[in-house]
Amino acid sequence: MPIVYGMNHASAPLAVRERVAFPEHQIVDAVARLRRTTGVEEALILSTCNRTELIVSMPPEEASGTLARFLARERPITEEELERHCYLYADEEAVRHVFRTAASLDSMVVGEAQILGQVKEAYALAGRAGSLGAVLDSLCRRAFVVAKRVRSETGIARNPVSIARAAVGLARDIFGGLEDRTVLIVGAGKMARLAARHLIDQGVRTVVVANRSFQRADELARDLGGRAVPFDRVFEEMERADIVIASTAAPHTVIQRDDAQRLSRARRGRPIFFIDIAVPRDVDPTVNEVDNVYLYDLDDLQGVVRANLDGRRQEVRSAEAIVELETAAFLAWTKSLHVAPTIVELRRRLHDIAGQELARFHGRFGPLTTSQEEVIRQMTESLVNKLLHPPTLALKRAAALNEGGLRVKLIREIFGIDPPAPAPVPETGGQGVVEPVETPEPTHKEHR
Repeated sequence: MPIVYGMNHASAPLAVRERVAFPEHQIVDAVARLRRTTGVEEALILSTCNRTELIVSMPPEEASGTLARFLARERPITEEELERHCYLYADEEAVRHVFRTAASLDSMVVGEAQILGQVKEAYALAGRAGSLGAVLDSLCRRAFVVAKRVRSETGIARNPVSIARAAVGLARDIFGGLEDRTVLIVGAGKMARLAARHLIDQGVRTVVVANRSFQRADELARDLGGRAVPFDRVFEEMERADIVIASTAAPHTVIQRDDAQRLSRARRGRPIFFIDIAVPRDVDPTVNEVDNVYLYDLDDLQGVVRANLDGRRQEVRSAEAIVELETAAFLAWTKSLHVAPTIVELRRRLHDIAGQELARFHGRFGPLTTSQEEVIRQMTESLVNKLLHPPTLALKRAAALNEGGLRVKLIREIFGIDPPAPAPVPETGGQGVVEPVETPEPTHKEHR
């Protein structure tokens, strides 16, 4: 069963979260190191602006220490700090957490659409790393189905909110309106693009985009009807801007306290507002100490987030009910995996015995017509099904009660069945739904 070890916006402040974040381009190699150094066969790393989680398949009693040591080696953080801020979910709790995360119920902004795409991207990266097996592959694919159910069967995605939208909402609250304001966007990635589009929706007429890749800045600016500037002119543009939204993928701060001090002098008392939605942060938090410079980061968006949640509480309850049903169904399915191979082997064993006995007595019957052969075949099939019915039900009941292992061992010993091979990875249906491994149901119809 799966294990989830990590931290999110509820368990750790931004100053801690940014130190354990993995840039997307490093994740495949990090997953490979996670498997190599810890011995886990299945592993996935989910790293977003508000969470970093290691999702693995391993014994729970070994998980906390092993995964903390891995993170402490990989990122600039100690095991003691990880112990204070990380959570560990195992088995049922882990399944529920992954489903809630994909459905955006564990997000800072409940109902936001970005997290599902981020989980899918983490799944794809784990696939590239070759670290998906039966447990995590089926768990993730089912999580995608759960997220789709939540979004289609509840109103949680109505009037969708995102971190970027919340940031723009904060800017609107600060100024009371954005129509006459000049906004500088530093960065041209997904979050910057989302923020830019929300700004246009709020009536902003002057948008300037700066990015290390001028081509990407120019593409975004053209889409918005704004203008792009080279990154080396970013501070010159800040002298004219009212709001700076920072969202680069830089591994370190790009706007320092000294920059803010020079900016404050150049603006001659005119205030400037920074909204930093990057992880790691783009803006040194000490710029808040500079006169007329105001900084808001992800943790400061909590007020906007709470207002968003207040209007969605009934939808959240409906979504949580779906997650609970899906969690129970997934756990029942995983338990059935332990007994399914035995049921298949038992059916094969009984058919083999029936076939051998029919062959042994076939000569005593004399010549048989085709219809007589068919009657004997149907009679044999009916007999096998009737014999299979009680042990099949017993194994399924035992699996539901976590007693399947003992019953499986007993039945295999009685019928001389070899130990089972590892369960195969489940196949997906046409819509990405995990198709459970079928346990054969006996046919109760008798042929006469």
